[in-house]
Amino acid sequence: MSYVIDVRSLTKIYNGKVKAVDNISFSVKEGEVFGFLGPNGAGKSTTIKMLTTLLRPTSGTALVCGFDIVREQNSVRRVVGVVHQEYTADEDLTGYENIMLIADLYGIPREVSKQRALELLKLVDLEAAAHRKVETYSGGMRRRLELACGLVNHPKVLFLDEPTLGLDVQTRAAVWGYIKKLKEELGMTIFMTTHYLEEADSLCDRIAIIDKGKIVKIGTPDELKASLGGDVIELEVDKVGEGVDGIIKGIPNVLEVKELGNGRYRIKAKSGEEVAPLVIEAIRTRGFKVKRISITKPSLDEVYLEYTGRSLREEEADKEQLFAQRATLRRARMQ
Repeated sequence: MSYVIDVRSLTKIYNGKVKAVDNISFSVKEGEVFGFLGPNGAGKSTTIKMLTTLLRPTSGTALVCGFDIVREQNSVRRVVGVVHQEYTADEDLTGYENIMLIADLYGIPREVSKQRALELLKLVDLEAAAHRKVETYSGGMRRRLELACGLVNHPKVLFLDEPTLGLDVQTRAAVWGYIKKLKEELGMTIFMTTHYLEEADSLCDRIAIIDKGKIVKIGTPDELKASLGGDVIELEVDKVGEGVDGIIKGIPNVLEVKELGNGRYRIKAKSGEEVAPLVIEAIRTRGFKVKRISITKPSLDEVYLEYTGRSLREEEADKEQLFAQRATLRRARMQ
């Protein structure tokens, strides 16, 4: 099988010591949505910058549409589109003018780009705002314009770096719709980074979990969840360090027990609904009190916790706050 993106042992080291991307290898099939799921600083944006020729890798190789990202940079740039997580549109220009500017940079003839700009504005529902300055656009409108600009050269591969960061839930869902349309109607290959679990689960055919520059697991959302091997039970008891994990391990269908500290335990089990009452009974019999117990079916957050040792939910909140702070600073500088 031939791949649209083929990455082998790609590494990026900054200043000779900071390893942002650490010997990663993966392939992306034609027409699929491939996702990089991970927190801020995991190496997601650095990977996109290397694959789109904005950064030179320290070592390793990668082909995009058969073109080498180091030796054939111009060829790579002609076949890719990129939507960065930061807004890049010129706020003093209209939406239409921004698209035309990008088309000019690609060398697209004006008789072609004029029609293409109108088609793209229609695709992202910005026809009514085409001739308004971007400074009047909402965050969702700006993100849709960025998407249109990334499509102006009819790319074979579209790179989306955190495409819905900072958007409200309703606008985020609308952007998801546009991404699905690109895949279903145009058969476009899409490489996207995200730290939103629901986004990866909803949009991606396959997901690579990346943490500290390394890919720790690749698979479809269902394959990743199935890799946990069972339901997850979280338990909190009133005493610490009293051998609770040993008690739980002796219960039938318990696959694994991890002590999380402060009387908290994470249990993997087959048929969590059947195992949970047995856990409670065993704990009570030994003189403990159950302060809290919950059962969850495998989720991507549970998968991420399994392979990295921490939850991605906390990272979501941190990144949203950082993006909001950046937006506030940008507005302050404009005043």
